[in-house]
This record gives sequence, C-alpha cells and structure tokens, in this order.
Amino acid sequence: MKIEISHLSKRFGEVRALDDISLTIEDGELFFLLGPSGCGKTTLLRCIGGFETPTSGEIHMGGKDIAQLPPNLRNTTMVFQGYALWPHLTVFQNIAFGLEMKHLPKDEINRRVREAMARVQIEALGDRKPTELSGGQQQRVALARTLIVQPDCLLLDEPLANLDAKLRRDMRLEIRRICKDAGLTAIYVTHDRQEALSMADRVAVLKDGHIVQVATANGLYRHPANAFVASFIGETNFVQGTVQEAGDQPAVSTAIGVLRTGPLPEHTAVGDKVTLSIRPEAISLLKTPNANAVPAVLTETSYMGEVAHHIATTATGEQKLFFLELNPTGDDKPGQKLLLNIAPSDIVPLPFAENPA
Repeated sequence: MKIEISHLSKRFGEVRALDDISLTIEDGELFFLLGPSGCGKTTLLRCIGGFETPTSGEIHMGGKDIAQLPPNLRNTTMVFQGYALWPHLTVFQNIAFGLEMKHLPKDEINRRVREAMARVQIEALGDRKPTELSGGQQQRVALARTLIVQPDCLLLDEPLANLDAKLRRDMRLEIRRICKDAGLTAIYVTHDRQEALSMADRVAVLKDGHIVQVATANGLYRHPANAFVASFIGETNFVQGTVQEAGDQPAVSTAIGVLRTGPLPEHTAVGDKVTLSIRPEAISLLKTPNANAVPAVLTETSYMGEVAHHIATTATGEQKLFFLELNPTGDDKPGQKLLLNIAPSDIVPLPFAENPA
C-alpha cells in the first residue's frame, strides 16, 4: 500500500511537533523514521495510525485521504514499544483477539492464528501466557497479532527498545524477513541508527519537526545532507575549510592542509566555507605521503582486540582526528608520529556549520 503525506503539521498548543511534512512511502517498503527524542517521529507515526489528528495536511493511503479517520477505519496496525499483550490470555488467545472482535468463524480464526504463529516461528508457544515468555518471544506474539488482521500498513514504534543488545540484533533480521515475506508496507520509528542502517529500504531523518533528509542507508551514511545528519548517523570528524578549487576534483584549504575531497554541495563556489565530514574508518596509516597525507601525533589509543580506537593530533596542533585500525598489533604508543591517509572520495564536503555536533 502506497502512502503519500502532504504538508502535514501537528501542533500541541504552541508547540509545533510536525511542520509541513511531505513524504511518499512506496508499496512494500520498509521505511524508517529516525531522529533524536522530541524530533516528531512518533507523532508522525501516530498521525498515520490515527492515534493523533493532524492540525493540517493530508495522508493518502491507497489514494484515499485518511488524515481525519479514527484508527478503526484505517487498515493499519501498530506494534507498541511495550507489546500491550493481555496477561490473562494465552499466546493463541492474544493473537486471535482481533479476529474474534470481527466475529469471524471459529475455523477461520484457528487457521489464521496458526498461519501467523508459523510465520513468526512460535508454533509451540500457543498455550503459554505472556509472563512465561522471553522478551523476544513476546515481540513475536505482538507481530503475529498485527499480521493476522492482514493490514495494509504495519506501524512499529521502537519495538525493540526493551530487548537486550544481542536479542535486538537477532530480531532486526526477523522483523525485516517477516515484513518482506508478507509483502507489507511498514513504517518503523527508532532513534537507533544501527537498526535503521541494517533494516531499512529508506530512512527519513527528522529534526525539530522537519524532515532533514530521505535516502537509503548507504546514501545517508556516505552522502549526508548536512552536519547534523553526518553526526547523528554515525561517528565522524568535522574539519572546517574554504573551497580552493571546485570542479571534478575539489580542493579545500583547512588548518591541517589542503585536502582533495568528494563532490561539493550544490551551488558551492571557490571561496565558500564548508564543513568536511571524515568517517573514522576512512582514515588509514601510511608510511609514504600521498595526495591527502596528514602528519599527526598519536595522543590516545584503546586496544579492543579486533579493532583499535585512536585519537591523533595533527602536526599543527589545531585538529584532533578519531580513527580506527582493524587487526591492530597493539604496539601503538602515545607520542608516536603518524602519517594519516584519507581518500578524496571519503571526504564529504557539507554546507558550513559553525559548531557541528
């Protein structure tokens, strides 16, 4: 089911939680709303589900504007952060509840419940109560309960927030598999960038009620729209500079030298200030100089086994760079002189930000 959101706004008194949001979510897409607390992502999800009424704007689902309809008149279902399972009912009864409210024949209910349980791989848990289940099993019950009503759109509000780190990793793969196997359009709210990067077809990053960027996970990480997106989506180093050369091979003058970079932001010209984003994994150690060799001194190091986390201060003393070393020997010591290499394609010029996060 394709969803088209046009100029959607939501106010709570004087607070504008959503400000003129326009967005298209394609049929069968696993779409993420990502951003910090208070950015408006859950409010947007609740507007789509009918739990909040927009102040203005439209939400078209299957070509019909549903913005003012109550939840029971939309074919959407939501998986809440707390799962909201009935504690006195068995797993089977919890899953069947929605169909029983529709007064479907008992044989059809039994068939659809067993199909839903098989889809999320909990066939053996039908007679248990929610208190007898692990967090991951409760999550699967909540998913089965939503899938059984055959929604046009599945809404997920930080559904993995209550699980431990390992189970969250496992459930990411399961939720994506379930959504894709069922051909569902799904909208997933999270503040966890790893969930978004590992699961999403596309991601919308929100800040202060606005959509900052919509892109694939790879597009967000490698081509962020601005410094906020670059820092929110992952660790990065920011270096301020002035464009020295534009064209196919841009060059930016910085406090650590002139750096060759990737493409400049649109409408950026020679003499303009930019903020460079350099990911830690894009910095490598060199023994001989190249186009972007940066002399530095190692100031801090943390050996983590398969990877070492390093902080180096550039020779000018004006910039610290955080970088990673895979398969480290563990021999690096503070005070050691280094030559750092950064490929031009890994240096991303962004619109100038005075104090990038």
